[in-house]
Amino acid sequence: MKKQDMNRDWIATAETLSSALPYLQRYDGAIVVVKLGGHAMGSDDAMETFARDIVLLRQVGVNPVIVHGGGPMINAMLDKLAIQSEFVNGKRVTDAATMEVVEMVLSGVVNKRIVQAINRQGGAGVGLSGKDANLITCTQANPDLGCVGTPDQMDPSVLHHLFEQDMIPVIAPIGAGPNGETFNINGDTAAGAIASALKADRLLLLTDVSGVKNGAGDVVTELKAADVEEMTATGVIAGGMIPKTETALSAVRNGVRACTIVDGRVPNAVLLELFTDHGAGSMIRP
Repeated sequence: MKKQDMNRDWIATAETLSSALPYLQRYDGAIVVVKLGGHAMGSDDAMETFARDIVLLRQVGVNPVIVHGGGPMINAMLDKLAIQSEFVNGKRVTDAATMEVVEMVLSGVVNKRIVQAINRQGGAGVGLSGKDANLITCTQANPDLGCVGTPDQMDPSVLHHLFEQDMIPVIAPIGAGPNGETFNINGDTAAGAIASALKADRLLLLTDVSGVKNGAGDVVTELKAADVEEMTATGVIAGGMIPKTETALSAVRNGVRACTIVDGRVPNAVLLELFTDHGAGSMIRP
């Protein structure tokens, strides 16, 4: 017989699993919407790690929903097809030709890559867009920007059907207009709208920063809505963090229990955020 000595790493692993029990119980049956973007989409290894974590969530009784972006992939395809884009105040004008590429890339290449990654880890990923089953009906956000939409009406019933079958929805941020138009939706905005429609327990916005920082540059691990408003008004929250915190505020004011801006560069960031004391970002509550 081979003698196997216990070592500290094994014991630490067991302690970590044991300490996760209250969180596993807390999130049993919960709906968690995850906006996937940034580093987690940037490499095959990062995608596989993310997919494994999502399948683990489903395995322990959580109902995860993935909403993804894909801006760099869209830009690459537009360049490849030599489609020139116009910009208004720094924002891309999504004309009909661009919209065809956006839908092809988001609903096709990007969406199926995520679905396949989940399926390889033993999950049952199902690819959708906001056009499926009237999930997201949009209005035009700004006529100057073309086919860019704002979620107006939501019907999440198809997602509940998928939950009942232990399936994991993977959603491209494409919506339909009332007259059959196709609209591109900001990924964070789409995730927030879906989380609100589901009254999700948590909305996780994966990004490439460590979280919301205070005036001293330190990450604030938990904030209330009033804190976010004050920090925005005083300029502490600025730049690209503003739309993310705006999405978070809208979500927590429309039925989502809490939203966390998560550092997606951290390995297993989703698991750290949900199943440990320290988390992996900045949580915003009502």
